[in-house]
Amino acid sequence: MATPHAVVIPYPAQGHVIPILELAQWLVQQGVRVTFVNTDFNHERVTSNWLDKDSFGDLMQMVSISDGLEPRDDRSDIYKLTLSIMQTMPHKLEELIETINKEDSSKVSCVIADDCMGWAIRVAKKMGIRTAAFWPASVATLASFLSFQKLIDDGIINEKGEFKLIKITIFTTLCNKNYIRYKL
Repeated sequence: MATPHAVVIPYPAQGHVIPILELAQWLVQQGVRVTFVNTDFNHERVTSNWLDKDSFGDLMQMVSISDGLEPRDDRSDIYKLTLSIMQTMPHKLEELIETINKEDSSKVSCVIADDCMGWAIRVAKKMGIRTAAFWPASVATLASFLSFQKLIDDGIINEKGEFKLIKITIFTTLCNKNYIRYKL
């Protein structure tokens, strides 16, 4: 049986790269081959600070593809960065996977992408490759995002994203009832 080979792709922002890199390193420790795909801009920053690179042998490969922005462009403009990523990186990722599958004895068997890089999941599915989305933030944040539609459906948030004041009842062992008003 061939060694599993995962392509792992973080969103190129603070708080996204290190958690998924730690996942990639754990996968390598389990014997999974990993190709970690950074943007060109982040690649040098990540690889120059990566202390354990020699301990993974040939199971961990760090590669980069363009995010579509020029080196001088401001990557703190999340809208501009995300738009450029969505226009540039899907085709580049597809080319990278095709190259890996032609040249490597270990074909790509899975793409693990930061949830903010949903386009990577679509590319992998189009190519018939299994996928997994990775959420780097807290589970409370994920639960909040997943609850937005319910909050809208229940009328707690309107179509403009405005919250309405609601009355809630809190029962505790210390007091019978307290009515409080709060803004969600």
